[in-house]
Amino acid sequence: MEAFIHQVTSGLATGGIYASVALALVMIYQATHHINFAQGEMATFATYIGWALIQAGLPYWVAFALTVAIGFIGGAAVQRIFLKPVEKAPVLTNVIVFIGLLVIFNSMSGWIFDHTIKPFPSPFPTEGFLVTKYLGGHEIGSMLVTLVVLVAIYAFFRFTPLGLAMRAAAQNPDSAALVGIRVSWMLALGWGLAAAIGGIAGMMIAPVVFLDPNMMSGILLYGFAGALLGGIDNPWGAVIGGFVVGVLENLLGAYVIGTELKLSVALVLIVTILTIMPNGVFGKKVVTRV
Repeated sequence: MEAFIHQVTSGLATGGIYASVALALVMIYQATHHINFAQGEMATFATYIGWALIQAGLPYWVAFALTVAIGFIGGAAVQRIFLKPVEKAPVLTNVIVFIGLLVIFNSMSGWIFDHTIKPFPSPFPTEGFLVTKYLGGHEIGSMLVTLVVLVAIYAFFRFTPLGLAMRAAAQNPDSAALVGIRVSWMLALGWGLAAAIGGIAGMMIAPVVFLDPNMMSGILLYGFAGALLGGIDNPWGAVIGGFVVGVLENLLGAYVIGTELKLSVALVLIVTILTIMPNGVFGKKVVTRV
């Protein structure tokens, strides 16, 4: 029973990371109706920046804040430079741009920081009153950071004028433009937020999986599975889906398929959901009048 509880609690901790990635994917999807295949590589590059700042002697949380800020600026810049020119282009054009960004960020990570696996420090203590035999210090800390980020994002979109404007621009850009909202800039801010969230997820998962240019490839699949499970157009559904995927991955890996095939859980979930329930559990069914 103790082993089962440990697998569930550990799954919730990693599920928080998947939930963050799923939320970032949903934010981009709501704004563009496309999946950002480069989300994981952008998060990895931001994590490398955080690692470089820490190696330069900055305290962890200072490097963390700077990484989030740099990720935000970089994400907004990517939208303005690469995505804005193809806003009205066919879907295939946008897919090619996303794949190009994936290759660019992956190559830049390896070129600038090299391909050797690097240990990444954890800011959380290994001992303390919250640390139990079921959850280590980093697992508890990363879960708390994830929950703080999710609550902050909810408050931002729910209660601030800028957040409401971004929601309006994503859900109905034509109407938003009529009331004076600068839709294009709102989309850029959405990309910035998604990149910042990705950077946070990267810095939380790097101490567990170690840092290398392909670090987030598997994490992106888990996050995508969580987003599809909860509903690719429902931010909170995607967050719940991320936590569920984290627990499922741990339980199936421990008791059914083994650790070597854990990534197949995400792939099977993606195919199953797209086949049986393409709108996800909490997603909206879109009906188009013809």
